Amino acid sequence: MVAYDRGMRLGYNTNGFAHHRLEDAIELLAELGYGSVAITLDYHALNPFAPDSELLPQLERVRDSLQRYRLRCVVETGARFLLDPRRKHQPTLLDPDPEQRLRRLTFLLHACTIANILQADAVSFWSGSAPAGECEATLWDRLVDNCLSLCELTDSPSIRLAFEPEPGMFIDTMAKFAELHRRVNHARFGLTLDIGHLHCLEEMPARPHLQRWQSILWNVHLEDMRRGVHDHLPLGEGEIDFAEVFAGLGEIGYSGGVHVELSRHSHDAVETARRSLAFLRRFCNNDEARQCQAAN
Repeated sequence: MVAYDRGMRLGYNTNGFAHHRLEDAIELLAELGYGSVAITLDYHALNPFAPDSELLPQLERVRDSLQRYRLRCVVETGARFLLDPRRKHQPTLLDPDPEQRLRRLTFLLHACTIANILQADAVSFWSGSAPAGECEATLWDRLVDNCLSLCELTDSPSIRLAFEPEPGMFIDTMAKFAELHRRVNHARFGLTLDIGHLHCLEEMPARPHLQRWQSILWNVHLEDMRRGVHDHLPLGEGEIDFAEVFAGLGEIGYSGGVHVELSRHSHDAVETARRSLAFLRRFCNNDEARQCQAAN
């Protein structure tokens, strides 16, 4: 068995509990035995645009729940229709309209404030898809400028910004992430690595990426997937070699959250989360399993 770093925690993304109250989802995940929660900000889950009279009490309840159950967390910003009820994942940092780009940047800054209050490990975000008819150089400039603005404008020095390459978006591959990281070149700018995305885009095995980016790897997403198809599958229903993935995480002493992301399985959230944790525990012996998922 792999010897895991004692800080690594198995976690679950609340976008897979879309039909639950956020506080209930946190309690359920703690009861199941998870050690971390990826909180996707959404209409009923710490909506940054809600009035303070609604948001602040919910923030207090969530922070108290995390502390009570000794859960770590990351803040996720990939809600589908939070900023625009008609267009999925819009607007983005690449939008041709400066006011729309500012809407996304403002949202991400709000997410950083929430993350600071929750003492989150990181804020995870992505580029969005490339608008039609835009030249690549312009898109690079927009994205780099906005990433730098996010790094410099967030009001907490402890916030870490973990960028996620995603199939179908402007920054999809690890090669493009490497170029973005070179251009942004900021201490707060790191990586969310989605193992399924690596497999989808035929960038496996995971080990070389884990080794290259270990110093700025602040968040890991996990699901099963098949090559060439961006469809998040329950663990064990795709083609991913999870033994190789966890061996790689163990080798680099990864000390963050490994968050299962199954946003299309909210209809069976509790059982899907239960089965996912049972699957992942196969890659740990008893002592290591406790360290992978339990709060210290």
